[in-house]
Amino acid sequence: MNAPSVRSIEAAMLRDAAKTLRTEGGRMIMAYALTGDDDAPELRYVSAPSGAQVFDQWQIQGGNEVPSLAEIWPLLGWYEREIADRHAIRFTGHPEPFPLIQPLGRAESDDWRQLPDVEGEAVQFLPFGPVRAGVVESAEFTFFYIGEAILHYVPHLFLKHRGMEERFVGCDIETGAVLAERVSAVGSAAHALAYSQAIEAACRVTVPDRALYQRVIIVELERLYNHLHYLGHLADTTTLKVGHAEGVLLAERVKQINARVTGSRFLRGAIAPGGLRRILDTDRLSETLDALREPIRRYIARLDRSESYFDRLATTGPLPRAVAFDQGATGPIARASGLDRDLRRDHPYAAYADDNLNLTVAGHQDGDANARARVRIAEIDASITMIRRALAVLPDGPIRVPCPPVAQSEALGWAESPRGTLIYAVHFDAAGRLARVKIKSPSFSNWRVFPYTVHETNMMDYAINEASFGLTISGCAR
Repeated sequence: MNAPSVRSIEAAMLRDAAKTLRTEGGRMIMAYALTGDDDAPELRYVSAPSGAQVFDQWQIQGGNEVPSLAEIWPLLGWYEREIADRHAIRFTGHPEPFPLIQPLGRAESDDWRQLPDVEGEAVQFLPFGPVRAGVVESAEFTFFYIGEAILHYVPHLFLKHRGMEERFVGCDIETGAVLAERVSAVGSAAHALAYSQAIEAACRVTVPDRALYQRVIIVELERLYNHLHYLGHLADTTTLKVGHAEGVLLAERVKQINARVTGSRFLRGAIAPGGLRRILDTDRLSETLDALREPIRRYIARLDRSESYFDRLATTGPLPRAVAFDQGATGPIARASGLDRDLRRDHPYAAYADDNLNLTVAGHQDGDANARARVRIAEIDASITMIRRALAVLPDGPIRVPCPPVAQSEALGWAESPRGTLIYAVHFDAAGRLARVKIKSPSFSNWRVFPYTVHETNMMDYAINEASFGLTISGCAR
């Protein structure tokens, strides 16, 4: 948790501050806007100084025009475009000065997508979506290609933008917790945790130790079923239908465990500001996970023995380390490209600072679809180990404390979700209700990165590459 130190910066000095952060080995995280005391837009940048376990915030007040930082920190490109779409702020010198989110009330004839000019007699143009196969989320993907070779690729992900951040405005703390769990269903627990930790930091309360360890159990169960479902989906894209069925079945078994432990297959209604809503049913959880471990290992071994599976993953969708860093890759995507970053270790929260949990951070250097799968495979076994260790050292005591709001307070809360860095920035108004909630979603970051692995590849590998990223559109178009 972090009640951040907010440093005021003049707009004219913003680029110099961004360059200094990069020179000193820090990392920019996100940007967002809110309405200041005088109703003028206020801009915030969140950064991670080198070696620090807390985040910093930069504040730029009262300006409707500020210099873009996208050339210094390319990962901010989408954040600045999102701010420009929602607030009266113009970013001068932005390399992509056009809308990110589909404008409301646009005429059907308006082309807001700003597609690049790709010319040539043999070049074909394919707008795919927004309606896709099965229950896949809505999005439109534009391909420029020759034969099977993809020249350029542009995703359009905000066709059903739900305005989730706006829904928080005016809510009380408890209603906000319900909303947070519904931003992205497969990340319900991580969203609840990041939101709750932000609220707790703003309200200056200390969560009981028992709840801290049980929060670890909950979010590691979420990581476990997400990664197993991921492997099943990846097997499906490589035409291993039995591999797909077995991966989904193993994920289903974890969801059934979730229901027994928390009352919800998606782990909703368990984590709340101040601790937990209910005591977890963890009787025989260690034995249940031990019984599941061997079927998981056999499943992974069979995938590894399938040469056609490995052949389709190896060298597919390579993401170089430098591109991953510049464009803001996070979670297993970043770690598979050699970026050793994990919030559980680098910015500890809940009970992750306890060495008894034996937190290990998996990584890889190849940056391809196979590397992304290997990182998640390693995390599956690590999650089971951490859950068992958390159960072994689980302290007695209460599971929740009151969390009364503090007027005009603000704070950050974060979690390492199954897809990567998830951050909530919360701001309270004078009446103690939520005035602004900003969500940094891992899929928002990784969708920005993804096109760099598609350009100059081929159509036959596209579905495999997308599956290897484990993206969600609901988590992006929040």
